[in-house]
Amino acid sequence: MNQHQLFPCGRTRREFVWEMGAGFAGIALAGLMLRDGVLPRAGAVETPGNLLASREPHFPGGVRNVIFLMMNGGPSQVDTFDHKPELEKHAGEPLPEGKKFINSGGRKVGFLTPSFRPFRPGGQSGLMISDFFPKVREHADKLAVIRSCHTDSHAHGSALVAMNTGKTFIGRPSLGSWAVYGLGTENQSLPGYVVMLDKRGGPISGQPNWASGFMPAGFQGTLFRPVGNPILDLRGPQHIDGRAQREQLDLLAQLNHEHLASRPGGSELAARVASYELAYRMQSEAPETVDLSQETEQTLAMYGVGQKPTDEFGRNCLVARRLVERGVRFVQLYSGGGHLDDTWDAHVSIEKNHSQHAGEVDQPIAALLTDLERRGLLDSTLVVWGGEFGRMPFSEGKGEPGRNHNPYGFSMWMAGGGVKGGVSYGETDEFGFEAVVDKAHLNDIHATILHLCGLNHELLTYFHEGREQRLTDVAGNVIKQIIA
Repeated sequence: MNQHQLFPCGRTRREFVWEMGAGFAGIALAGLMLRDGVLPRAGAVETPGNLLASREPHFPGGVRNVIFLMMNGGPSQVDTFDHKPELEKHAGEPLPEGKKFINSGGRKVGFLTPSFRPFRPGGQSGLMISDFFPKVREHADKLAVIRSCHTDSHAHGSALVAMNTGKTFIGRPSLGSWAVYGLGTENQSLPGYVVMLDKRGGPISGQPNWASGFMPAGFQGTLFRPVGNPILDLRGPQHIDGRAQREQLDLLAQLNHEHLASRPGGSELAARVASYELAYRMQSEAPETVDLSQETEQTLAMYGVGQKPTDEFGRNCLVARRLVERGVRFVQLYSGGGHLDDTWDAHVSIEKNHSQHAGEVDQPIAALLTDLERRGLLDSTLVVWGGEFGRMPFSEGKGEPGRNHNPYGFSMWMAGGGVKGGVSYGETDEFGFEAVVDKAHLNDIHATILHLCGLNHELLTYFHEGREQRLTDVAGNVIKQIIA
């Protein structure tokens, strides 16, 4: 037979022999990939409900839940958690030559300006914390303050996206999405990742801050309303009973699954299918979760619920505690919404701006730490506090008491499971302008948060665009000095 003669299958003998050998190897490889979930099974539907099943961490001992308190707008480190007495000595002087910065937005450059509130030691550790946070200061021995944070952008939109996703550009999964991707969630009747915004608005870069990026849509954050009923339309029409609703959902799921079966790999419709089922399950559990009438009057008073100016953030902190108590993996609360003085963006007056916003959150945050501890939840919950950047140690102009954006050095803190209490890490220079000792990039912050969750940031990857992507990209070091 001529080697080029075609077999009935339409292939030459050489092609037939080659495909027979390679084909058997391909079958074995496909079997292994199916077993490991790399390839979708024929007719199978990728459902985020399955993806969100609780999973074991990379190593034991990690916290079960995270509450991220995002101070939208950029709180001033030298007025909150980074005590700089040298600002008193050099008040009214210009920033020394040699310290380079970006004059964001063409705003005026004034003179070195002391802290607007005095700092006092807190707890047995003596951590210096300003009078903007007197109640949080009572928990100083629980805090690990990172005073050498720095980031890659001086603009709110890109800096917020970076603090949430690791990069300044839009389209990457958020920290909460990575956490749920790595660990799933313990309660299949509630979202794994919940975001509560400020009633004044959301961050100016919007939805990308809690999006799932290139991951399946089921990993994105679920928004709860900051005022009123956190979740609308949990109850169906009165004329439709539970059995009828179940039959409707079953029919809809069947049609959607038939559509998906011929289009494997699409996550948007799969996420919607799972969201219908999650919404159905939430009807039984979510109303009880957000019902604060079950709390004692003492607890409500401790959080400042029903009081001004703490009511809104107090309610959100209390809902956050109830969410993690019921197994929700990641909760993010925003303080400040919209722009300028509706956020921590204190260009005009630090005293006016921070007095307002710290006054709204200080008592609720302290109550959250107290409540988590007394319920035995603090050991299994990581609480993170911070903004997208800090603020300059100088004023915006002569006689003008505001401060401009500062990405070069600012403070964040962590408390809870796996974190040493009553410690500080890193330093800014004598004026609080830039990080100079043990610098902690936002990638290091993310690596540390994932580590405290029991996840290795270098192993937590998602294949996209030809390579294994991760939250910290090619950077990130765990800050081991703050880990217990």
